[in-house]
Amino acid sequence: MKMRIVHVFVLLVLTLSACAPQGNETPILPDVPTETPAPLPTPTPVSRSLNICLGEEPTTLYPYGGLSSAARSVLSAIYDGPIDMVGYGYEAVILEKVPDIADGDAQVNPVAVSAGDLVVDSTGAVVSLATGVRVRPGGCRSDACAITYDGSSSIQMDQMVVTFTMLEGLMWSDGEPLTAGDSVYSFNLASNDDTPVSKYLVDRTETYEAADDITVQWWGVPGFIDTDYQTNFWMPLPQHVWDEFSAADLLQVDVSTRAPLGWGAYVMDEWTPGEGIHLVKNLNYFRADSDLPKFDELNFHFVTDANAALTALVDGTCDVLDPSVRLDGQVALLQQMQADGQAQLLTAPTNTMEWLGIGIAHVSYDDGYNSTGFNPDRPDYFGDVRTRQAIAACLDRQKVVDTVLFGLSQVPDSYLPPDHPLHNGNIQTYAFDPARGNQILEQVGWLDHDKDPSTPRQAFGVTGIPVGTPLVLNYYTTSATQRRQVVEIFTQSLADCGIGLNPVYYTAADFYAQGPAGPLFGRQFDLAEYAIGVDTIEPQCGWFTTAQIPTADNNWIGTNISGYSNPEFDSACEQALQSLPDDPEYALHQQAQATFASELPSIPLYLRLKVAATRNDFCGFTLDPTSSYALADLESFDYGTSCGP
Repeated sequence: MKMRIVHVFVLLVLTLSACAPQGNETPILPDVPTETPAPLPTPTPVSRSLNICLGEEPTTLYPYGGLSSAARSVLSAIYDGPIDMVGYGYEAVILEKVPDIADGDAQVNPVAVSAGDLVVDSTGAVVSLATGVRVRPGGCRSDACAITYDGSSSIQMDQMVVTFTMLEGLMWSDGEPLTAGDSVYSFNLASNDDTPVSKYLVDRTETYEAADDITVQWWGVPGFIDTDYQTNFWMPLPQHVWDEFSAADLLQVDVSTRAPLGWGAYVMDEWTPGEGIHLVKNLNYFRADSDLPKFDELNFHFVTDANAALTALVDGTCDVLDPSVRLDGQVALLQQMQADGQAQLLTAPTNTMEWLGIGIAHVSYDDGYNSTGFNPDRPDYFGDVRTRQAIAACLDRQKVVDTVLFGLSQVPDSYLPPDHPLHNGNIQTYAFDPARGNQILEQVGWLDHDKDPSTPRQAFGVTGIPVGTPLVLNYYTTSATQRRQVVEIFTQSLADCGIGLNPVYYTAADFYAQGPAGPLFGRQFDLAEYAIGVDTIEPQCGWFTTAQIPTADNNWIGTNISGYSNPEFDSACEQALQSLPDDPEYALHQQAQATFASELPSIPLYLRLKVAATRNDFCGFTLDPTSSYALADLESFDYGTSCGP
């Protein structure tokens, strides 16, 4: 009302001024209120919400509970880092810096060891030092300088020590200090037998302890040279809240699986089963002074159907479609939506590679061959490396990338992506070339006996193959739609080389079942399409070493499902993996790739694609090929006018 009175007063003054007598006469003004107008009310800030669609409901948010892709996206909001993987490198998040030998916060020091001490031997295994154990003494990075322990001497071996310094002033979202002790607590949880995580690094850790409230030091077992030492920092976990629970309890209790305490941009507020998760801004977030995060509330919606997720994007229910939404089959539609200004499409190759395993050493060969030189259980199709090379030349992998993956991925030529810093660009490659494939098969002895290209070739003089055996191979994989599309393309391209396929589709559970029952890890296949990925930037030549062949002796655990065994490859790989980048032996990564590409124990098919989508005016979101956390930069997400033109 006071605003209205003042407004009328101003109009009245202007009117009287126009009619006022000239000269020194003083106009008579009407009485007006003399009270001071009340100040205008301060506008209430508008709460901003970010809505993200997940393709599934997480089964747990416990970091050591076996996380799905959707769970990792939720944890990106609750935690931040501690170390992010970006473009084949590491970035510190809650650390002052990533340790580096060049800076002195990572070191390789000589240490004396004697009989009974735990060491890493020359093969990379953790053993108790005893008579006959081969080890690498200080400064040694190859088998050539390894020694055999005499059982009594004290010898010098190399030990890695890495120091991690956390940012000062970090807090858990409940306001309690986040300290180095929380990282040590996390290490102890990871070490517990009841915690279902890999014990590889735990077993190779001699000591992990806090030097002060913000400093943690890691000592490796003598002889363990870890090229990935920069990541040997265990993600802090809230000891002040979780310490009352056992490691087994933490796999089940809500405080760890449904509402974990973190230090990230958001705090868990409510989980509605079957619907979604609601989080609110963390007022104790260490980057709050940088105006992060951009939103007051964060909602994760569970939308398992890709078409429903697209609808939610269009109608504004969701601002982001997480890669856990299976959008592989929607890329063409999303490309059109992007062209029409309805959405943004984000894609990137992943660190998961699709492979065609070649059954070089079928499990039936473990008992040897019969007296005729032929195996009675399965012909030795792949004993001649040239046959493997011919198959590679006859696989139209580029067509798979161009059609099934919309040209958005790439065909690798080894176990490293083409853009990896250690990729060997001079190795043997196998472009799609049916003419070359047919020529190689003729040389091996697989002949087109009936001069009919539409029928499979037969063996005439192929080593280890009975005469007349048709070149028809079982092709095992899962029943996923994408893999069925791949099989359809390969069936045609291999047929052009006179190679017949017999596709057999399994459920994922049956296909990946532990051997001897599972066809993959039980090594009971001719050809098998499978996927394997990593969360490290280190080359994975170890996937194909002899030690990784799954057998009855190792309980069918191993990644070398082809059964490939080559001492030269094993040696190059093991020496490279036990060397640091400045060591001469580190260059053996190049040799290992060359050997792999020449012998083809498995054929790399393509890099799997991750696909996400956002509303059209979204910013701050990119997909990094090397990170397994698609929403790692979630705190920087934004949309609307603040994103600029």
